Amino acid sequence: MKGGLRWLIVSLVGLATVINYIDRNALAVMWPAVSKDIGADKADYALLVTIFMVAYACGQSLFGKVFDVIGTRMGFAVSILVWSVSIAAHSVVRSLGLLALLRVTLGISEAGNWPGAVKANALWFPPRERALAQGIFNSGAAIGAIVSAPLVALLFELVGWRATFLVVGVLGFLWLLPWLFVYRADPGAHPWLSQAERAHIADRGDASAKAGWSPNLAQLLKQKQSWAIIVSRFFLDPVWWLFVSWLPIYLSETFGFDVRQIGLFAWVPFVGAMLGSLGGGWLSGALIRRGWTTLSARRFAVTLGGAIMLPALLLTAKAATPLTAVLLIAVILLGFQVAINNIQTLPSDYYGGGAVGTIAGIGGTAAVAGTLVTTWLVPVMTKHGYAPIFVLAAVIVPLGVVSLWLLGGRASPVPAPSSDSQ
Repeated sequence: MKGGLRWLIVSLVGLATVINYIDRNALAVMWPAVSKDIGADKADYALLVTIFMVAYACGQSLFGKVFDVIGTRMGFAVSILVWSVSIAAHSVVRSLGLLALLRVTLGISEAGNWPGAVKANALWFPPRERALAQGIFNSGAAIGAIVSAPLVALLFELVGWRATFLVVGVLGFLWLLPWLFVYRADPGAHPWLSQAERAHIADRGDASAKAGWSPNLAQLLKQKQSWAIIVSRFFLDPVWWLFVSWLPIYLSETFGFDVRQIGLFAWVPFVGAMLGSLGGGWLSGALIRRGWTTLSARRFAVTLGGAIMLPALLLTAKAATPLTAVLLIAVILLGFQVAINNIQTLPSDYYGGGAVGTIAGIGGTAAVAGTLVTTWLVPVMTKHGYAPIFVLAAVIVPLGVVSLWLLGGRASPVPAPSSDSQ
């Protein structure tokens, strides 16, 4: 028996991601009540979204380094502790200034979940299982997007918005208990890990999959493979955030939906995202087991994901009914998750453990930078309908895929230079 401790670890990380999405979406769901009580308006909400995203971008790089320095166990503990305190403190907000400050601390700390997941993936899974493990983690984002609106709305109806923020904050503290109990140490020293599972985790497959070089930040940024991750995420991640941030407003403005109708339809696309997370992870692992190199399998999956997204985005621009729209968006998010799961495994494919969190965090910062650009473009480009922004999204998808092919190199891991001067 190989054991299943590694799958328990990644399941806990996936559960943390569900909580992450519940916490970050709580303000959006309850904004009408919150804004009325603190005297804020729609423009203030747009400012809060921008503040959160900028903090989130900074948090990706910050926590990427934090995880490399203090390790996966304590890195997750610090991240979720800070974001749980931040969201619970929303319950005492009485001014826009304090709310903005709490969105900063929430954004920085919630960002840690992503480089932390990539770091855990690199430590606990051999290359052929990493994309599937990443898919399990990323499915938490989809599940969180599915359950957050009805859960927060129900709590709001029962206890009001202030107590709801306290309740969702408690979820993170509850998660810490099994995490600290189960994650005693990394695989090399974990007392529960069987010798069979430890050997399985350490099996890097073919010779090209040996543990990689662990460069410092300056050395990382000299490698074109690092830029393959950075640039591909800059172009592709805005597709995800376009629908996470704007789907309810799109349904309202395009089809005249009220809150109840949005609740009935808005969860559907994220089912596609969940299936893409798991399917994309399974696909590249299956290809590696068939003898493909790790990098070839990743590239194929990313290209397939782009090929799924591109026509669906163009068709969504012409969607005439809400059912057609949400089903097409489900296909888009399925393709996105097939691609992004495999891009997010590249830091662990290219580099050794000492650099995985750092480059994953930098990639996350680039993703948010691209997302901010599209966020600012949405109000300008959607004055007469959403078709232009969907066409723009279709244009940037191939840019993300091509950047991976042009910059991603021919093999992984990245070999160390002959000297630091190179």
